[in-house]
Amino acid sequence: MWMLIGGLVLFFAAHLIPTLPELRTRLIGMTGSRPYSGLFALASLVALVLVVWGYGHMQGLGRGNPQLWVPPPWTRHVTMLLMVPALILLVAAYVPSRIRTAVRHPMLTAVMLWAFGHLLANGDLASVLLFGSFLAYAVYDMGSATQRAALGPLGTAQGGAVQDVAAIAGGLALYALLLFWGHQKLTGVPLLS
Repeated sequence: MWMLIGGLVLFFAAHLIPTLPELRTRLIGMTGSRPYSGLFALASLVALVLVVWGYGHMQGLGRGNPQLWVPPPWTRHVTMLLMVPALILLVAAYVPSRIRTAVRHPMLTAVMLWAFGHLLANGDLASVLLFGSFLAYAVYDMGSATQRAALGPLGTAQGGAVQDVAAIAGGLALYALLLFWGHQKLTGVPLLS
């Protein structure tokens, strides 16, 4: 459990820095832009490894990962449905499109849908820690990004119908990849029987 919690703390500590512009500016001033970016990427990578490893370890523990509630079977279907727009929005975060412009913060919205859906379908402690913390962070960061008028990775880039189709097609392709192969490879949990 401590590996998962440590990874989550490291991940969110690193990701809170951009939400605090004065602190970020001070750190960049102390280290330089490239070293700051490198340290941010390294901290994020180490944190994600710890999160994945810690979550996987807790899933294998049985009694060390208590079931807090038993989700009804229908929640699995809701989660699978929520993942369609979540993955489209995840792709739209990196494609200048009207979808991205309309949603404003498609990656954070995608994380909220992913985390909420997975909280619905999983009632064990490891899942509550993982998905609950990502949902809370995404809600916080959405408010922070709106307040700071943060533009996201593409800035003010805009697109049209072709880019909308590309974002939708990319999201659906990612969904199919996870549905038929990737989710089981990444998590050990098959989505189709």
